[in-house]
Amino acid sequence: MNNYFHACALALGMLAAGAAAQTTYPNRAVRMVVPSSAGGGSDIIARIVAPRLAERLGQQVIVDNRAGAGTMIGGEVVAKAPPDGYTLLMGVSTLATNPAIYRKVPYNALTDFAPITLTLSAPNILVVHPSLPVKTVKELVWFSEARPGALNFASAGTGTNPHLSMELFLSLAKLKMVHIPYKGSAPAVTDLLGGQVAVMTATMLTGIPHVRSGRLRALGVTSTRRTAVAPDVPTIAESGLPGYEAVQWYGVLAPAQTPKEIVARLHRDLAAILHTTEIKERFAADGGDPGGNTPEEFGRYIRAETEKWAKVVKAAGIKPE
Repeated sequence: MNNYFHACALALGMLAAGAAAQTTYPNRAVRMVVPSSAGGGSDIIARIVAPRLAERLGQQVIVDNRAGAGTMIGGEVVAKAPPDGYTLLMGVSTLATNPAIYRKVPYNALTDFAPITLTLSAPNILVVHPSLPVKTVKELVWFSEARPGALNFASAGTGTNPHLSMELFLSLAKLKMVHIPYKGSAPAVTDLLGGQVAVMTATMLTGIPHVRSGRLRALGVTSTRRTAVAPDVPTIAESGLPGYEAVQWYGVLAPAQTPKEIVARLHRDLAAILHTTEIKERFAADGGDPGGNTPEEFGRYIRAETEKWAKVVKAAGIKPE
């Protein structure tokens, strides 16, 4: 009986401590883990968001870069951190693609995190070398249909967003091209500019400058809506492949079991930041759309993305590493 009362007292004490922590949150610095090196997309977004979040929380928000293993090192750090709101993840769309690309992922993206909100989604842009005699998505499809396997396409590496964006395109258009993976976007674009490869879905940041200079030709953007950065470039979906969408996205997550009150507080502050004119204009300049959706909506989005890319990877015959 004494053991029973002792256990009850202990449980009540833990609940009281948890409630106290929630009412005083935050009372110390918050760490935002970035699963990429300095200068990467998630790092740039984290360093835009972190100081503004710090102002709202009244506490310092420290950006902590934990790069490596296809963003899985940083993800594991947060998945295994105490669920108290003091360790956050600036998640990347690899959360949804890694389960299909790697045999061993040290966390379950659908159960080991508490989604807070999407921060940014940005399309890629389908570009070709000007020597290729095509000016539209339909012309590329016709040209490739007549020459199955003759065209090479570049990517930033196997399993990266630009790679899978192209695989989805090939799957929907029922085309066959040869994948040439590179170690990053820069060398891939360099060979595309040199004509060693013919096609690529490049990030807006790497692709648009060369489109404007005339060294690459843009055929379509990978989002469902046109982008203000290149308003004259149609979406791939409106160019003959309805249902096509492949965007790079980023979002903030906490460890699973983080108290709902803390998740709600963080969502409220982040959404307010993302809805400011300053942030909207900053993200739009790079072709991105700010997020701010609810934790429930973000969770459903991650699940849908995970299911979609698993099918794409399987259809493309990509073997897990």
